[in-house]
Amino acid sequence: MAAPDRLPPISPADYTPEQEEAAADFRRRRGVEPFGPYAPLMRSPKVMIDVEALGRRLRYGSCLPEDLKELAICQVARSYSQQFEWSVHAMEAEKAGVPKPLLAALADGRRPDDMTADEALIYDCVAELLSTKRWSDTTYARVVARHGEQGAVEIPTLIGIYSLLALVLNVGRTPADGAEGLARWPE
Repeated sequence: MAAPDRLPPISPADYTPEQEEAAADFRRRRGVEPFGPYAPLMRSPKVMIDVEALGRRLRYGSCLPEDLKELAICQVARSYSQQFEWSVHAMEAEKAGVPKPLLAALADGRRPDDMTADEALIYDCVAELLSTKRWSDTTYARVVARHGEQGAVEIPTLIGIYSLLALVLNVGRTPADGAEGLARWPE
């Protein structure tokens, strides 16, 4: 049995004025009430708006191609065993052209085989940053050579924002309704 949602969506009838303002801003941008990580973040409406804006900027305005962004997001979701984030972004990754065997390897907690050079670079960047909290000079040079200094800033920022969202979701025990469960990883 799943643990109860600690920070479920707040009913719009129960919004404070600050929450209503934040929800209205969210609806203008997204066309729906705050969901997923934004539901728990509504407890701090100004933070929710700022986090949503940064996430949107990186997801839709980054220098990285869509498939590499989604690969990085899926890898972050997997590292936190974050089911909601995984269920949303694995689907987006497939739409963006990330091969199913690559996603299956990530879901299993394995380094994927047969990655392109760009996929391997992103995988290595995410793995190194999450495990060591920094990049070696070699990794940094590889990133700058391929994605420029803008990429050297946007890649760790993308990893950071999706780590933040995964942590909020995990703390809130936000369910991923109808999604297949990821095993805890690493054990």
